[in-house]
Amino acid sequence: APRARPRLRWASPLHPSPQSFSRQADRSIHDALCVLRCLVKKRFLTPGGGAPEAEASYRLAHWSNELFGVQAFCIKLFAQALEVVPYTLAENAGLNAINIVSELRNKHAAGEKNAGINVRKGAVTDILEENVVVPMLVYTSAISLATECVRMILKIDDIVMTR
Repeated sequence: APRARPRLRWASPLHPSPQSFSRQADRSIHDALCVLRCLVKKRFLTPGGGAPEAEASYRLAHWSNELFGVQAFCIKLFAQALEVVPYTLAENAGLNAINIVSELRNKHAAGEKNAGINVRKGAVTDILEENVVVPMLVYTSAISLATECVRMILKIDDIVMTR
């Protein structure tokens, strides 16, 4: 008896398959639950839109100018690394990342601590006025994990160099 051909399922980007829709819904629910968990663990909110990273970057870069040698170099590079977050946010929003991050940097230099990238308006605004906030645990976890990763890489490099 001839075998029946399996029926092929095809989904276009405009018509996702039920499985991909279900996976996306699961991811969205998981993300929302993670935000709630962060709020329960540490009940503090910070401005979103790359504002904390821009402010920390500005202050670290300013502080690095008062230091000398390897310390100054490391702090300056850490400040530059923090600017990757707002740059990526602007880029993912389809904005001109270089112009947006430059404007963000200028506003923080002018003392606007809550200046952040407003992806809906495509501009840098006072992000707290727009009610764009993020649980503080998100930032503290990201910075501590990234710092720990760099420290481990430096330790490995130190071990490799001494052998």
